[in-house]
Amino acid sequence: MLDIVIKIALLGFAISSFILLLRVIKGPSTPDRVVALDAMGINLIAITALMSMLLATNAYLDVILLLGILSFIGTVAFSKFLEKGVIVEYERNR
Repeated sequence: MLDIVIKIALLGFAISSFILLLRVIKGPSTPDRVVALDAMGINLIAITALMSMLLATNAYLDVILLLGILSFIGTVAFSKFLEKGVIVEYERNR
């Protein structure tokens, strides 16, 4: 019974990821695209967690953690770029 629920949830997240991909491609503005990319990262984490449950293994837990960290860093970088126009600020001393 749990396998059926997990497979239905995987299907739902796959459909959601496809809709978010359309939002990334056609988004009316750049902030909408950034939010869609962040949501796609969350969907990828959820799909990985569900696959880990379906396969009854703990091997993917490190992958989930890494995806979460990378998704957060990517969102912060995009936000900073949209706000200031640069990602890394540095001063040159001569």
